[in-house]
Amino acid sequence: MRTADFDYELDERLIAQFPRPRGTGRLLVLSRSTGLRHHRRIGELPSLFDPGDLLVVNDTRVLAARVHATRPTGRSFELLLLCPLDDTRWTSLLRPSARAHPGERLELPDGGGAVLEERHGEGRWTVSFDPPLDIGRLDRIGEPPLPPYIKRPRGVLASDRANYQTVFASRPGAVAAPTAGLHLTEEILDALTARGIERADLTLHVGIGTFRPVAADRIEDHAMHEEYWEIGPEAARTINRALARGRRITCLGTTCVRALESALAAGRGRLVPGSGWSRLFIRPGYRFLGTGALITNFHLPRSTLLMLVSALAGREKVLEAYREAQAMGYRFFSYGDAMLIV
Repeated sequence: MRTADFDYELDERLIAQFPRPRGTGRLLVLSRSTGLRHHRRIGELPSLFDPGDLLVVNDTRVLAARVHATRPTGRSFELLLLCPLDDTRWTSLLRPSARAHPGERLELPDGGGAVLEERHGEGRWTVSFDPPLDIGRLDRIGEPPLPPYIKRPRGVLASDRANYQTVFASRPGAVAAPTAGLHLTEEILDALTARGIERADLTLHVGIGTFRPVAADRIEDHAMHEEYWEIGPEAARTINRALARGRRITCLGTTCVRALESALAAGRGRLVPGSGWSRLFIRPGYRFLGTGALITNFHLPRSTLLMLVSALAGREKVLEAYREAQAMGYRFFSYGDAMLIV
């Protein structure tokens, strides 16, 4: 298929720059079988589930992965930390990268240093930190890595530390939020439980590739980014039980879909507790092994996430839903409104 088949025009005024109060967003409900759509609110979500359904959530926690650094001359740089390599080194994106030099030392806000060890292309570097940059120190000197389409005069706000994190986040490692999960409150989760909806927590640490559009003309030529997933014994038992009984499994976000489908593929249709690195590219024609429904935000044009949603609901149905959402003033992308695909 052509990447251009997943393009659409978006009024930039609909790109959400700030979140609505958690739990109050709009919800477009799309039927996979008929294409019919209706409009609800996130707070109504529990009424849209049937008792016995299973909700799968991603418990990853977003790192304060954006760190500002300077040369002794005062020139500013920005580091986006992607993955720790050992106690002192991280793979990082550096901006601006072209004027940086291997071996130079940048100063960090707390007086520590970051040495640019090796350039890997596309702005990626191996960077060593002195003293070591653990999660606690990163929380003190870094800031939430909001996506580039969130553009504000004052930049990141103190409130983004909570707003760009799900209420069930517990496993640090993501550099982008699993944004569908940002809508849920403890009250909504309690209402789902009271309705008889079981829950399973898994982990997929969202990578920087989630922001990048597909550059290849044919989607089959796209090289998918790699993301780490992990599913524990309790979640595996819960999901396997739901599969065996034919219960509907709803994924809270595309990250849950990737983790669930990757694990089911590795286990040949059955979940085995474990972990791995997924390069799974879900696009139209993919046969889903476990995903029965999906709660998701509205995604960027030409993105792998839009292709995943189209694989589940059908490209034409999804793009028609996007057109209707724009006409009705829905807010798009990370801090925007949501869809429920059933």
